[in-house]
Amino acid sequence: MNSNKSPLLGIPTNIITGFLGVGKTSAILNLMKHKPADENWAILVNEFGEIGVDGSLFEGNQTKQQQVFIREVPGGCMCCAAGLPMQIALNQLLSEAKPDRLLIEPTGLGHPKEVLEVLSSEHYRKVLSLQKNITLVDARKLSDTRYSDHDTFNQQITIADTVVGNKVDLYNKGDAEKLAEYVAQVCQNKTKLIFAHHGKIPFDEFDGDTSFYHHQAHGHHHHHHHKQDRPLASELPMPESGMLKATNQGEGFESIGWRFAADKLFDHQRLRHFLVGLKVERMKAVFITPNGIFGYNLTEDGLTESELDECSETRIEVIGQDIESDLESQLLDCLVN
Repeated sequence: MNSNKSPLLGIPTNIITGFLGVGKTSAILNLMKHKPADENWAILVNEFGEIGVDGSLFEGNQTKQQQVFIREVPGGCMCCAAGLPMQIALNQLLSEAKPDRLLIEPTGLGHPKEVLEVLSSEHYRKVLSLQKNITLVDARKLSDTRYSDHDTFNQQITIADTVVGNKVDLYNKGDAEKLAEYVAQVCQNKTKLIFAHHGKIPFDEFDGDTSFYHHQAHGHHHHHHHKQDRPLASELPMPESGMLKATNQGEGFESIGWRFAADKLFDHQRLRHFLVGLKVERMKAVFITPNGIFGYNLTEDGLTESELDECSETRIEVIGQDIESDLESQLLDCLVN
């Protein structure tokens, strides 16, 4: 385990990537169950929306007493602006956690090649030991051109040392074979393909040096609306109204998110009815209710709910392509009067 005085050298570092709703957060939560008790782990999580929900979900399941440290980079791809948002957050995280392992989860709409460029730069070359890149893929998406023709979806697969065909229990006949053909077509020869459900990936899949080298990336060729000229909504003080809203867009998707002060409670039953009816690509949330604190995760496969230990405020983020205009009024109707 890294001591407080010894220099940070060769920290095993994994990128865990994959498109929207494929199960990256679940995979990391499962992986943390294998964490040796005497190790510090650090998680750098990037979100497309400005509100930032993943950090609350992780912290609601794990605490610093369990030696897991989390830092968020919300508001778009963290590799934008020459990697500055990512480097600031990563440097703070490394200084605080002094980790024995670092896990990085880019946004499902992010470009992992550019993230790899930052991590393999001279500044981090001795500090980090880049281990296997893990890419989660839902093989059912290969028949949807919104995914198969999307540059980010394909880039995530091409950088993988191990492709994980997640949600295999939901596949139709031929889906797994189709993914195997796709991996053989677009990946490196050494890329391994395994299948999993609920993001349960063997711990040994994360060990071993990555074979994808940073010089294969071709520079920053993408465009995100990462607004560097103002603070992100996740960082702003809560206004007197007790509610704050933020939007973002890019890569053909838009996001809308809200933060609510801790004294604003949501009716558990009305909330579930509202969340189940959402017609969006992705939704993550942490809600404070009179019945307790709950984390929510919505994909096309349905809504999952988990009870959390702690949460400083309510947060919700939705991502989609045609988000309903009256979403906010529906959400506010779920407040306890």
